[in-house]
Amino acid sequence: MKLLSRFSLSDAGILGINARNLEYLFPKNPRHLYKLADDKIRTKAIAQELAVNVPETYGIIRFQNEVKQFADLVQDHDAFVLKPAGGSGGDGIQVITGKSEKGYRKSSGNVMSESDIKYHLHNVLSGMFSLSGSSDAVIIEYAVQFDPVFNDISYQGVPDVRVIVYHGVPVMAMLRLPTRRSDGKANLHRGGVGVGVDIATGQTTVGIQNNQYLERHPETDHPLRGIAIPHWQEILTMSARLGDRTEFGYLGVDFVLDQQLGPLLLEINARPGLSIQIANQEGLIPRLEAVDAVRSKLADLGEKVDFAQRNFAA
Repeated sequence: MKLLSRFSLSDAGILGINARNLEYLFPKNPRHLYKLADDKIRTKAIAQELAVNVPETYGIIRFQNEVKQFADLVQDHDAFVLKPAGGSGGDGIQVITGKSEKGYRKSSGNVMSESDIKYHLHNVLSGMFSLSGSSDAVIIEYAVQFDPVFNDISYQGVPDVRVIVYHGVPVMAMLRLPTRRSDGKANLHRGGVGVGVDIATGQTTVGIQNNQYLERHPETDHPLRGIAIPHWQEILTMSARLGDRTEFGYLGVDFVLDQQLGPLLLEINARPGLSIQIANQEGLIPRLEAVDAVRSKLADLGEKVDFAQRNFAA
């Protein structure tokens, strides 16, 4: 495939990283807000205030001397997730699916001993996985039991849905799927699969992995196209609410889908990546400009979601 020049990329409506930063992130996302997105403890508190569902928190470890309390915090839970409060890109997250005499079983099937777990917790607290490199905290929370609709297109880990929200309007979405290459995580930069999603219907379209398009999941060989994401209207509404009721003008919102609890907020991202455009085979710029042209006329969340679904259908 011939590489597009930066001029033809612009003509195609593709938003590049420099334009994203200069025209959308810096002017639309006030600097003081970044800490709210970068700290998952604060993010969960904001979400709960806005009636956006989040995974239950079992405990928070903030100091090195609290690591010894870990076993007590998880004694009633066979499955749970350890998550750095200030982490990014899935770094430092451990998903525990069960316990045994040897220790704690990960989603990959490997077992971490209690000493392994404590060593990992100390590393998280020291800031090894934090964006700033400063001391961090560990969130221990409910391990999502992902919706069975994804059974045939996921490998070990939990899929998630990314929605880009601009001034409270959902403008583009994709499904992110774990693979063997991504070690069970859904992050695209680790080798996960991104699948475009039709904003209007919640139906999946084409997939992409490492900038190569694909129609089937690399591990399961199951078709990626034409899967209806459950609770789609709820996902769009909660995404719009997070964008509309906070000061973020340009925001990435990530949801996981639990088979019992429905959509749960995974995190918000004040610097969402741009590969979502590749997965959707369409640039963001025309959609962002369309929102700018009418956003003063969109009075409430319902109108913003309706505008997105009418104008940004695949």
